[in-house]
Amino acid sequence: MKIQLSTFEDIPAIITIINDAKEYLASQKIDQWQNGYPNAEQIENDIKNTESYVVVNNENTVIATAMFTLRKEPTYKEVIDGSWIVNENDTYGVVHRMAIKKEFRKFGLATLMFDEFHIQLLEKNIKSLKIDTHEENFGMQALIKKLGYTYCGIIYTNYHAKRLAFEKVIF
Repeated sequence: MKIQLSTFEDIPAIITIINDAKEYLASQKIDQWQNGYPNAEQIENDIKNTESYVVVNNENTVIATAMFTLRKEPTYKEVIDGSWIVNENDTYGVVHRMAIKKEFRKFGLATLMFDEFHIQLLEKNIKSLKIDTHEENFGMQALIKKLGYTYCGIIYTNYHAKRLAFEKVIF
């Protein structure tokens, strides 16, 4: 398995994985990703910005996807009932739109992606990775807590959805 930047040819596989994730979240009664987001246009933009990553297996099949950026997240400016660990003015990494192909869940692929993003940050001497998730997405919350992320408060997306914000300081 390897992690690589996504290409436009990966979009159908990425959308399939995201649609599987949407179905999974709906089956768990979590309303995250139930409003048309993320969609192919968003993935295309991520690829254009070289911020879309995929995990491919030995057969070169896309089995996981995530968006990783060093651009500031506008919705992270205001944290309610908390604060970021690293100053908002400093450069930080952000992860969005992480999803695993349903047949490959529970194989550690999310941890693999986080590890890769942590390495990229270390190589650039950037000390913070931030992520947000739905308050009922207990799977993602458990994972990021296990990986050493700290709960920092509440943020609201640009479509006014409440999300729990987490951050990890990378050493």
